[in-house]
This record gives sequence, structure tokens and C-alpha cells, in this order.
Amino acid sequence: MATIATSQSAEVTAGKAPRALGAPGWLIAYLQATPLILILGFFFILPILTIFVVSFWDYDFAGLYPDFLTMNYTDTLGSWVTWKTYLNTLKFTAITWALTLAIGFWAAYFLAFHIRTTTMQMVLFLVCTVPFLTSNIIRMISWIPVLGRNGLVNSTLIQLGIIPEPIEWLLYSDFAVVLAMVHLNTLFMVTPIFNTLMRIDRSLIEAARDCGASGSQILWNVILPLAKPGMAIGSIFVVTLVMADFSTVQVMSGGQSASVALMMKNQMSLLQYPAAAANAVVLLIVVLLMVAAILRVVDIRKEL
Repeated sequence: MATIATSQSAEVTAGKAPRALGAPGWLIAYLQATPLILILGFFFILPILTIFVVSFWDYDFAGLYPDFLTMNYTDTLGSWVTWKTYLNTLKFTAITWALTLAIGFWAAYFLAFHIRTTTMQMVLFLVCTVPFLTSNIIRMISWIPVLGRNGLVNSTLIQLGIIPEPIEWLLYSDFAVVLAMVHLNTLFMVTPIFNTLMRIDRSLIEAARDCGASGSQILWNVILPLAKPGMAIGSIFVVTLVMADFSTVQVMSGGQSASVALMMKNQMSLLQYPAAAANAVVLLIVVLLMVAAILRVVDIRKEL
């Protein structure tokens, strides 16, 4: 007993967690991981498996019937409406990703390199987060009185004599959808990029400047390569959020545009749950492929 106590005291002194009496190390590791496995299994793996199983069921207006049919997938992938909807969703995703990346990088770059004091950096960063203290729906709807036919933008332009009549495409159009999506998702790009830029060793920039590099050369050859992990993480956030967004498309387009998530929402409202589940599986595969492509370009595990 004295030997065991001495061994456990030595482990504590060395900064290691003492092992339970007679328990092998692998068992302790599995016991420590059990809570996380249970949480992920119940809230993540089980719902995905349920959606996958339901996607093969049969259905009609009266209910769902457990079966193993590929009808839902053939109807989904064989419809030109589905392909057109996916292309429209990918269009929104690509435009929103490009704009949020450009805005997010320059906002994070300004905070990281042009604001000298840490206190002011934190204050300005918190100012950026203030709009996100309200609901996404409220922030999205707030664009309607600004972009509407009699809204702030059109009224101002008419009063200044710049346009003779209101601009119709400002609201209930693809432009309004993209504008709202950029507004809603830019912070998810700013935060990881700002975190990555703050971790860059300033001596690298000073060394590049001492070697005669210009500002643009430092930005292109030093800062951008080191900012790739933050840009990749922000891209994953934006891509996944936009691909799964249905409320923004529905409200800001006035029902004139479609997305995959909106199509699934309409299917569920019609009680076509197996068809919606099949669409969800296909959408999940598409999003995972996009995330894999991002991680193929930037290996986050090596560069963080």
C-alpha cells in the first residue's frame, strides 16, 4: 500500500492524473471520453442516422410507412427542379463567401494591425458583435424598410434627384438575399481571421520590412499565408450556414428565389418527411464535400 501511495504521489508531483487501483490506462481513457461519446451519440449521430433511415421510407397523405425504397433519392436527383435549386443555393453560397471573406479579412486586418492598444481592439471587436445580440430574423427584417420601394434608400435617392423613380430590385430579389446573408454571416468570418492575425509574430513583419519588402509584399507573402487557418475556419462557418439557410431566402426574395433548405421546409410542411430526409442527406453530403475541399487547401491541424 505504501508503494502504491508513493507511486500515486509521484504521478501527482509529475503533473499526471493518478490511476485508479487496478485499472489499465486504456480503460481510464475510455471512461473519461464516455460523457462526450454519449452526448455526441445522442445529439449528433442518432439524429443523422434517423434522417438516413427515414429517407428510405414510403409515405402518402395519411402517414409514413417503414420500408426500404430508393424512390425518394431518384425523385430528388432525377428532377431538374432539384438541380436548379442546388445551383441557386451554390450561387448564393459562393457570392456570400467571397464578400464575407473580403469584408471579414480587411476588418480583422484593421483591428489587428492598425489599432495599437489591446483595449481599443477589444472595444471595437465588441462593437462589431453588438448587432448579433439580437435575433437573426430581426436583423434580416430590418433591411425591408431600408430597401423597400418607399424605403430609406429609394426616398433619399429620389429626393437628391439621382433617380426619377424607385429602384425595384433592391428588395425581394437575389440582391436583397445576398445583402442579408452577408450582413448575417460576416462576423463568423471576422472572428477566426482576427484570432489568427493576432497570433502572428510581429517580428516576422519587422524582418520582412528590414529586408526591403513593401507593404503589399508583406501582406501577400507573410500575412496572407499565416492567415489561412482563420480564413478556412471562417469559410467553413459561412458555407455551412448559408447552405442551410431558408428564412433569409424566403423573406428577402419575396418567394421569388429558392434554396435547398427552403425546399426541405416546404416538403416538411406538406408532411413529406421521407422526401425531405433524402434531400437532407444529399445536402449533408454536398456540404461535407465542400468542407473537405476547404480542408484540402488548408490543413488546419498543421497550421493552427
